[in-house]
Amino acid sequence: MNCFENLLRTIYLFINGNNSYPDLDNLIHDLNKEYNLISRKLPPLNAIRAFEAAARYGGYVAAAQELGVTPAAISQQVKNLETYFGKLLFSRQNNSLTLTDDGVKVYADSTEALERLEKMTARIYEKEVRSRLVISVLPSLANKWLNRVLREYFALDPATYLDIRVENDPVDFERNNIDVRISYGKNLYSELRTQVLFEDTVQPMCTPTFLNRHTIDIDNPLTLADEHLIHVNWPPSFTSHPTWADWFASVGSEHIPIHGRGHRVDMSALAVDLALANAGFILGQQLLTVEDISAGHLITPFNQSIPLGHAYCAVCSHVKYKKKNVRNFIDWIAQTFPKSA
Repeated sequence: MNCFENLLRTIYLFINGNNSYPDLDNLIHDLNKEYNLISRKLPPLNAIRAFEAAARYGGYVAAAQELGVTPAAISQQVKNLETYFGKLLFSRQNNSLTLTDDGVKVYADSTEALERLEKMTARIYEKEVRSRLVISVLPSLANKWLNRVLREYFALDPATYLDIRVENDPVDFERNNIDVRISYGKNLYSELRTQVLFEDTVQPMCTPTFLNRHTIDIDNPLTLADEHLIHVNWPPSFTSHPTWADWFASVGSEHIPIHGRGHRVDMSALAVDLALANAGFILGQQLLTVEDISAGHLITPFNQSIPLGHAYCAVCSHVKYKKKNVRNFIDWIAQTFPKSA
């Protein structure tokens, strides 16, 4: 019998003056029931940890390895949590796990709660907690842009580790646990949160040395011979991309260059490297060449530029965007892009 019940019985006896109190037993039962309903109710922590890891990895095996238990133990803990909430948190098909709508909500809140517990523990033990972000980025952006600006991010957020994946679209956000994707085009991942970052332009560029070695009239684009041009074989995911024929059309010419007479590469960053090696003219992107232009390594003899086609975007899941470090990274990355092309 607890102190709460003792107090009720004492009050009852004082008022009624007898030892028979069947009504009091019912009262105590009802009050205890109400007390339990309004007291703090928390799901089991081990079940939360197991569910969060399973959702993050998209399966029980990797989650079990992280937590040092068996996949069966993870599965049981997830079932315990589903029983606790009375809702299915995963949709299970062909040995794969997909979060249900309720699972998405629980995952977002449980991730934030566990991160706060980790930071609280670290503060108590006076240790620094470093979170980790998985960043997926296009190869040319990684090679010619991201490597230049990361120093600023490390200075702003030294407590975060980055896991940088260099890959073309499309990518599997859930399977690869990607926090943020820097992508080309805003319609590739319609079910995810997409934020436009920058709309680039392209313009003919070469080295001063190459221009001096060849007879090219900068007032007459038709003096650009086909063998002077470097072409980029854009990946299939780049549904719209500029070509030399597009640029010639923008200056009023119907000339369509023959690809076989110029260099061809599979990556726009490599095209920049070829231009820097005096191999010819590229349709250079502002974003990838800003430092080379500023340093005088590349020049733009022809003023006409054309749009790249689509915008560069930051893409993440709606669940991931609830994480503070994801929002901070996207806010920072948006500020690193030029204001306009």
